Amino acid sequence: MNAILPTPPPPFQAHNSRYTPPRPMSFSVSSSAGKKRKAGDEDLQHDERMLGPPSPNIPSRSFHPQRSVKRPRSGLVGRPLGLSRLLETLDADSLRGVLQTICSRNPSIGAEVESTAPRPGVASALAVLKNYEATLQSSFPFGGDATSDYAYNRVRQALLNLLEALADFTPHFLPPNETQATQSLSFLDGATDIIHRLPNWQSFQNSLHKQHAYEEISQAWTLAIREAAKRAGGMQLQYGGWDQKIMKHNQQANGKLQEAVNELNTGLGWMGGQQQQSGGRGDDVSSVRQELLNGTYGSSYPVRVGPW
Repeated sequence: MNAILPTPPPPFQAHNSRYTPPRPMSFSVSSSAGKKRKAGDEDLQHDERMLGPPSPNIPSRSFHPQRSVKRPRSGLVGRPLGLSRLLETLDADSLRGVLQTICSRNPSIGAEVESTAPRPGVASALAVLKNYEATLQSSFPFGGDATSDYAYNRVRQALLNLLEALADFTPHFLPPNETQATQSLSFLDGATDIIHRLPNWQSFQNSLHKQHAYEEISQAWTLAIREAAKRAGGMQLQYGGWDQKIMKHNQQANGKLQEAVNELNTGLGWMGGQQQQSGGRGDDVSSVRQELLNGTYGSSYPVRVGPW
């Protein structure tokens, strides 16, 4: 006899009597945001974004590839400086030497330089002479007698250079090359001061340099004074104070500029006579005016009575 086993009842569900089927589990992007992504997942998402259709808001543009200009690379080799860079490295003395050499080899270039170069003024010429004078002073030996023959031999070349420059610059500022009397007188004033400062040597032979310099500058003064007396009635000589300056130079030179002083007296002589005449007339006018004010005018003249 077969025994029939009773079927066990289903488990008791007190709160939910209906059967709910199991839901499939779905994983969203937000649920996995907190989880670590693998490198493969990031690459896959990047590829999907790149392969996707372009955004309709961005218009498509055609880009032209830029041309890259490549310069041929040449090896670095030595080469001389250009003319402009070479001239920048030369000082005044070196540049002057190069220019003098070129002008001596090509006289036409020298003539062009003379016509093109600006005319030297009194200040620039005196500056050059003072540079020669500074070289002369720096050539004296330390200690000892500065007027001895030994000192003269030490500074002889520098002294000759100064005197040569003085002899070259002086005719440049004399008429007819210099048409302005003020320029001539101003240069001679500065040049004479330089001659005053030349040393007085013990030897008579060595002192001849200064003596000859005084003679030449005196002739230059004479020529400049004669020309200045012809212009504007010689007003520049007297009212510019040049008469006093020339007399002072003659005093410092112990009378070696007497020729220039004589020319000055000759040029200003007629002006002195004219001033004396005008001064006499001025005295007469002032005396008559004073007599009129005092009421005594004509008292010194006799009064004639009777028929005229």
